[in-house]
Amino acid sequence: MRALASRLRRLPPSCGPVRLIGVDGHAGSGKSTFAGRLAAALGEAEVLHLDDIASHDELFDWTGRLREQVIEPLGRGETAHYTPYDWRTRAFGPPRALPPAPVILVEGVGAGRRAVRPWLAALLWMESPPEAAWAQGRARDGAEQREFWDGWVPAEREHFGRDPSRPHADLLVHRRQEGYEVVDGPAGEGRTGPDAHAQ
Repeated sequence: MRALASRLRRLPPSCGPVRLIGVDGHAGSGKSTFAGRLAAALGEAEVLHLDDIASHDELFDWTGRLREQVIEPLGRGETAHYTPYDWRTRAFGPPRALPPAPVILVEGVGAGRRAVRPWLAALLWMESPPEAAWAQGRARDGAEQREFWDGWVPAEREHFGRDPSRPHADLLVHRRQEGYEVVDGPAGEGRTGPDAHAQ
């Protein structure tokens, strides 16, 4: 993880002074856990969870909100302020500050979508078959979220069918019994620098 963090720090900024790193993959594939560990390796880097940008009414139609609240201010070197969504109360909360930093991780399904990629310094994809990831997500969320998952799965299938992220991933992340293995992705081919394999 330290080798990966070092490699990401060496990338050129992609959004004003910030290196935005996308962490994408199927729901339930372990993106949040991986992003948290990578953030720690980066020295407690900020993680923007796309669950805070999306909503029940806009599972994937959140690109405009992300651009206006986060990408545009960071691109100007300013502190961004986004309104995190509460999935229990179904309402957006008070603004949360996201100051520009050398590296910010953007984690969530669709982090590598077509409309976001121009501002990413690198895109990481969590390698997991969709059915396995969804099963893990359902087990994690329990019966309380069964109805949500019944609607989410076809929505995710449709999203990635129209706007796939994996073909544009610079790095693929494989979960192992101990840690992770990170290898070049379909779009990687050296774009993220040396040390193509890291754990």
